[in-house]
Amino acid sequence: MASEMVLQVENIAKSFGKLEVLKAIDLTVHRGEVVVIIGPSGSGKSTLLRLINQLEQVDSGKVTVGGQILCENDAAGKAVYADKLTLKAIQLKIGLVFQNFNLFPHFSILRNITEAPIHVLGQDEKTANSKATAILNKLGLQDKAENFPFQLSGGQQQRAAIARALALEPTMLFFDEPTSALDPELTGEVLKVIRQLAAEHMTMVVVTHEMSFARELADRIIFMDQGVIIDAGTPDQVFNSKNERTRQFLRHYSA
Repeated sequence: MASEMVLQVENIAKSFGKLEVLKAIDLTVHRGEVVVIIGPSGSGKSTLLRLINQLEQVDSGKVTVGGQILCENDAAGKAVYADKLTLKAIQLKIGLVFQNFNLFPHFSILRNITEAPIHVLGQDEKTANSKATAILNKLGLQDKAENFPFQLSGGQQQRAAIARALALEPTMLFFDEPTSALDPELTGEVLKVIRQLAAEHMTMVVVTHEMSFARELADRIIFMDQGVIIDAGTPDQVFNSKNERTRQFLRHYSA
């Protein structure tokens, strides 16, 4: 695994009103690495992804993506963001797959995938369609290009959402509970795609409750609770942790 650092989060904090959601979080992700974040609901996992994806604003701390600074503290210790051009460039480096697909219901699957490459990257329609078709083939959706989202199963919709994220050719992919909205039998087809991407050394950060999947796929596991990182390490280190809070959490899952 190459050692190039593609994401560095330093001492970031986030509150919503009086609720402190993240407290002094540090995280690094290297190229080709799969980092899986686990923890109970409300521990700050999704908020962390949303902050890095600019869907929420960091209160304090520093975030660097692909060598570009997203935000860093001013003299008063408050996070100040980069200029709009830099923020857009950073945004294009990260693909985000949500738990509820977020596909455009009135667009075909093909158009869902080509919309951003055409309008954001400036690709011509022929190039965008060709690339989208190749991604759909890779994800086993080649016969669904002209379908609308409502005509697909939940698993197919989530694979289409992954295809849409890949179409922007990001440096890394973030998954926020990618299987939580799916029936158990549909979960497998989405996890298979993520395994496939891991085998191709796609840099990924995955928030999940699928413990057996986390154990199998992760290079590193981060365990969060109440806005802090409680434990971190290889799957073996975390699943055999001597930390009582980690052990208590993992007892709820058979892995």
